[in-house]
Amino acid sequence: MTNSRTERRKRTKSKWKKRIIYTFLFLLIIIIGIGGYLAFHTYKAAKESYEGIGRPGEKSKLRNEAVTIGEDPISILLMGIENYSTNGKNGRADTQIVVTLNPQTNKMTMTSVPRDTRIMLPEEGAGQYAGYHKINAAYTFGSITGYGGKKLTIEMVEELLDIPIDEYIAVDFEGFRDIVDALGGVTVDIKEGFWEKNIYNNDKRIYFEEGPRKLNGEEALAFVRMRKRDVNTIYPRDERQRQFIQAAISEAISVGTIFKVGEISDILGKNVETSLKPSEIYALQQAYSSIDASKIKTLEIEGSNQMINGKSFFIPTDEGLSDISDKLRQQLDLSDEEINSSNENG
Repeated sequence: MTNSRTERRKRTKSKWKKRIIYTFLFLLIIIIGIGGYLAFHTYKAAKESYEGIGRPGEKSKLRNEAVTIGEDPISILLMGIENYSTNGKNGRADTQIVVTLNPQTNKMTMTSVPRDTRIMLPEEGAGQYAGYHKINAAYTFGSITGYGGKKLTIEMVEELLDIPIDEYIAVDFEGFRDIVDALGGVTVDIKEGFWEKNIYNNDKRIYFEEGPRKLNGEEALAFVRMRKRDVNTIYPRDERQRQFIQAAISEAISVGTIFKVGEISDILGKNVETSLKPSEIYALQQAYSSIDASKIKTLEIEGSNQMINGKSFFIPTDEGLSDISDKLRQQLDLSDEEINSSNENG
């Protein structure tokens, strides 16, 4: 009888331990692109969220060989899609963050790509819209032409940073809001006070005061979106986005989130798309379950805002792009020879 009871306790403890691990990583796939949870309804939602990039050999043209998820260093492009004003069609990738993950070093980096970065869109992907645009427009024109908004955005980020982008995860505003609410909110230490409009409540102002604050979904969206207030110059949007991601990871680790999994899995298939298959999500969970959110390294692209033909663009410096590219290649264990060889073959 005692042995039976002990065995039940062990099984219960093991079951809860697995649920906590799976939940943590599953929440991560929504918020930063990594995770796993193997319950049937979540697996089904992950399958519904899957959408391949449509590249030859299922790999970046900057790779000689396809990567093995969970074994090789990889890069993931996180895209926050603004499509609420276009009824869900042909939106903009207003948030673009490149995440690198290295299973050998167990290190992770986040690099924000400013939405106003000036790039040349090629005719192959943008058709009649080819020419100089802000990088967030790649998603729009790729969608309109049928080339693929996510595919064109990935290719533009690859060209800008001269690194392969192996996978992507895209979440729209409603998905972001609903996931934060399902988490029970995310606590962020606000560095500078400001206000921003609430797009879900007739543009009513949300005020953010300096110091720790638990943000609900609508507040969190306003927090990461703000860019037109004066404080944006000293507390920029890219910094706030990276800060929020780290805070969200910490929130997801908490044991209490296991009670939210059902709600989040319902959101997954509706508002999130990813090139990661369920089996690859699980492989990531196995490889990166011990990542410490406080040790995630953040990188910034050096450059300045400039007016060109009446429009404001972010212009990266050549030195800044070279420095970021070198650092990301190191994280991905790539050599200059590998990149050059891939470019010649592509």
